[in-house]
Amino acid sequence: MPTMLHEVLVDLFRQRPELVADLLRTTMADPLPEFDQARTESGDFPDINPTEYRADAVIVLAKDNNPSLAVVVEIQLQPDSDKSWSWPVYVTTLRGRLRCPTVLLVLCANNRTAGHCRIPIVIGPGCTLTPIVLSPANVPVITDRDTFMANPELAALSVIAHQRGPDRDRVLTAFAEHIVDLPQHEMYIDLVVAALTKVARHFLEGQMTSGTYTFKSDFVRRYFAEAKAAGEVEGEVEALLTFLRARFTVSEAVIAQVTACADTEQLKLWIERAATAESIDKVFEE
Repeated sequence: MPTMLHEVLVDLFRQRPELVADLLRTTMADPLPEFDQARTESGDFPDINPTEYRADAVIVLAKDNNPSLAVVVEIQLQPDSDKSWSWPVYVTTLRGRLRCPTVLLVLCANNRTAGHCRIPIVIGPGCTLTPIVLSPANVPVITDRDTFMANPELAALSVIAHQRGPDRDRVLTAFAEHIVDLPQHEMYIDLVVAALTKVARHFLEGQMTSGTYTFKSDFVRRYFAEAKAAGEVEGEVEALLTFLRARFTVSEAVIAQVTACADTEQLKLWIERAATAESIDKVFEE
């Protein structure tokens, strides 16, 4: 499943779609088109096979409810050569769906990944897609109260981006000082703390009067619950396959059936049967 850092960055755009305009202004040479609304759109591309084509986020800048610019947002934590094949699909499909200019904005966790993502994607002769890439170096260092209060999502992104750099202590101290004055401060604290390294988290906890932090928002609690459940399922799948391979010849179809199951109770039932069943068919009979 996606990492916590990946999910936190995506959620910042869900909380405030206008964040994409703030980031594009720091990286694009051309001015943004006029818009009076920024909204999220579905990142799914069901009209394309295979169906796993899904962007991390899609933001549309609109004027009078008409799309002016569509932005495919992708979170990239490490280089991935497969993205050069899927990203053009996202951009061209969204452009055709909304009939407006479309760009690809890639947020990278480090400079090495950013360098990889900046390589233009050659689609064919005379056709190239150049991603707009944001690395930690492109994210502003936000410490002043006015900027922080006006755009807490950008401030949160600033903390996450600079947690390993020379400005770490400054942004973390400012975050601890200003965040408590926001109505939704618990949500922002959860998002940032969940995305920090252990060292940065300990420093932030030292700046907060509460000491060691306990997550409070449903978003982060749900993520960790899902991660725990995924780990439990993975363990049951491994145990069942071990049992089956020790006693029977296991076909690819059986492996596919087992790995596709996400129900821990069903997996446990199969494990119990696998210990005594006379044949592999008896394990899976209804």
